[in-house]
Amino acid sequence: MTVHIQERIQQVLPPSMSPREVEMAQAAQRCIMQALDQSRAAAITLTTTDGSHPTVELPPAALKPIGQLLGAMSDGRPVTLVPSKQEFSTVEAANVLNVSRPFVIKEIEQGRLPHRKVGTHRRVAVEDLLAYAREMRKRQEQALDRMAENARELGLDY
Repeated sequence: MTVHIQERIQQVLPPSMSPREVEMAQAAQRCIMQALDQSRAAAITLTTTDGSHPTVELPPAALKPIGQLLGAMSDGRPVTLVPSKQEFSTVEAANVLNVSRPFVIKEIEQGRLPHRKVGTHRRVAVEDLLAYAREMRKRQEQALDRMAENARELGLDY
């Protein structure tokens, strides 16, 4: 049974929002984040299509991601939801990193990307993959900074 990466990582693209909806999302985000800052957030009151106003109690830990989601939606940014215990095959890890599968295997074999074996198959935990991606991005930025500095030293400002 093959599970496609689209089923493992669900990217929620924000729907097209009118200016009023963007304003509503921003206001909701501000309210939620302010309530969290004051440690008094425990419930949200909703208005349903039939006009009732049920109160939904949420743990404060759930409100922060909801506020962040509203902020991303109001900015028109996509959001990726990944279960925290998710594991990826080397092909899926390569797709997430936008690199080749042989590159992922090389990084695993050189000990730079933690993994575990399931039979003969390698699995990479989402936490390890995200940490590796952050480190990879950091190294890329440092290399670009060095290149820019070298160009300045050589008088090749651009």
